[in-house]
Amino acid sequence: MIRSYTSRVFYGYWMVAAAFGVQLITACLLMQSGGAYVAVLHEQRGWSKGALSGAFALTQLVSGLVGPIQGVVMDRTGPRRVMQAGFLLFGIGFMLLSQVNSLAMYYAAFVVLAFGFAFSGFFPITVALVNWFERKRARVLSTMSLGFAVGGLLVPLVAYSLQEFGWRNTAFASGVLIILTGLPLASVMRRRPEDYGDVPDGVRYVQPAATINFEPPLERDFTAREAIRTPAFWLISLGHGSALLVVGAVSLHLISHLKEDVGYSVGSASLVVTLMTSMQIAGMLLGGAIGDRFDKRAICAVCMLMHMAGMLLLAYADSLLMIVPFAVLHGLAWGIRGPLMQAIRADYFGRSSFGTIMGISTTIIMLGQIAGPLFAGFMADATGDYVAGFTILAVLSGLGSGFFIFARRPALPEHRATAAAELIS
Repeated sequence: MIRSYTSRVFYGYWMVAAAFGVQLITACLLMQSGGAYVAVLHEQRGWSKGALSGAFALTQLVSGLVGPIQGVVMDRTGPRRVMQAGFLLFGIGFMLLSQVNSLAMYYAAFVVLAFGFAFSGFFPITVALVNWFERKRARVLSTMSLGFAVGGLLVPLVAYSLQEFGWRNTAFASGVLIILTGLPLASVMRRRPEDYGDVPDGVRYVQPAATINFEPPLERDFTAREAIRTPAFWLISLGHGSALLVVGAVSLHLISHLKEDVGYSVGSASLVVTLMTSMQIAGMLLGGAIGDRFDKRAICAVCMLMHMAGMLLLAYADSLLMIVPFAVLHGLAWGIRGPLMQAIRADYFGRSSFGTIMGISTTIIMLGQIAGPLFAGFMADATGDYVAGFTILAVLSGLGSGFFIFARRPALPEHRATAAAELIS
């Protein structure tokens, strides 16, 4: 078996660069700066943390509900038009957010934001890249996710804008920026390399003339129906969801916790986000290096324990001696584990129906995305601080390591294995 490389730059790498940009925008302006908005709006408008958390949880609820439909559309038509419509909605949602005067208007703006985020962000670019890469899948998804981490490094700029120019001006400017940058990035995305006369990774497998018994690589392509019948599908989804209990709570409530319980300003708390994000970047680089070489299940299980330890340190933090280790542990765990969630699904179930499979998974994953921020917010309202809520979420996340330990690779469906054997015989 010989690998044949084309001389030109593989188009998939242009998509990786565009996906990096998409992740940077969504992280900087919404996902990692959401906590700054919560802190400012709680102080200025007097809205409860639970109510403010609910709006951000709405973005995850919408992603989960539209995920299965979006996955089918992505598998059939590709990401470009879906993402272009998403970026328009995303930008308009921020513009609407800048005009709200009541909690009802705040939620209405987030409905638009939620649909825009679902159709423009993580889901479509992940499906696209999984279709364009196989051998380097973990490295590519880690590179894409670096955009999310770099966006986190820019959170202090958003926090500065909130303090200096106000949340209304910051939200409106964010909407304009999203439309101006998002539409060109979306235009780069494509469905599958085969549609353009190319192959995954830009690498063709050529049969040597002297080789008689040549066996091409066997793809593990499950249909969505076959995938959901395997224990691995449910265990990976539950493990992913349990990780997001902590990730979601930290993303939305970290700044409020440091501001109200530890005594930091919004600007100082955003610097902790920067440290955490720096560790996330280091984790992504490490995860990209080891994810295609070692057992992804074991790596993810260790990361879940790191999430738990970091969250416990944050819950009881009273000085930098606990906050810094939290940022290191949580950031590394998030960076290493995050990209592997999609890589392991693609390794187990193949490319053909990946969008649909991932879409169905989001209906399970969203439980963690929604429950974590909401639970932490309501517990803080009920008890006066985040200690109890963060502690419970930390323990649940640690227990979630078991889901990955038992998520073994499923056997290829018998009729597909037979067909594949006939093809290469």
